[in-house]
Amino acid sequence: MAATRRQAREWAIQMLTAADLNPPGDIGQFMASFWEELSSLDSEEGRASPKGEMKDFAEARVAGVLANQKEIDEILVPLLAKWDLYRLGTIERVVLRMGIWEMKWSDVPKPVVINEAIDLANWFSTPKSRTLINAVLDKYAKG
Repeated sequence: MAATRRQAREWAIQMLTAADLNPPGDIGQFMASFWEELSSLDSEEGRASPKGEMKDFAEARVAGVLANQKEIDEILVPLLAKWDLYRLGTIERVVLRMGIWEMKWSDVPKPVVINEAIDLANWFSTPKSRTLINAVLDKYAKG
């Protein structure tokens, strides 16, 4: 089965969550370890394997967010109004970071970024996360 951009974003969120909880020293080694572990699990379960364009798509998001995290966080803090960035759940924080990165540094249309971010938050967190993700990313898109 071929991987999709949705699957690649899910992989990116998984890596970004791990990096948020335990910041890697070497991003390349960090991603290589993730792919190795994922490949062993996926081959057992018959899921899409990370390779080619979709692997590159996921890695671009992870590397981009980690390289620009300080700037992304500076963008996010005012958008959160009365919330502190570190009061957010880890999933919400990394989904927002990736959403900001995609809107600022990729060619993905803003409505697509927002929709994908909402779906990712809903999948990895709770349905209540959708509202926060939508509000923050929409505010950034309109700003």
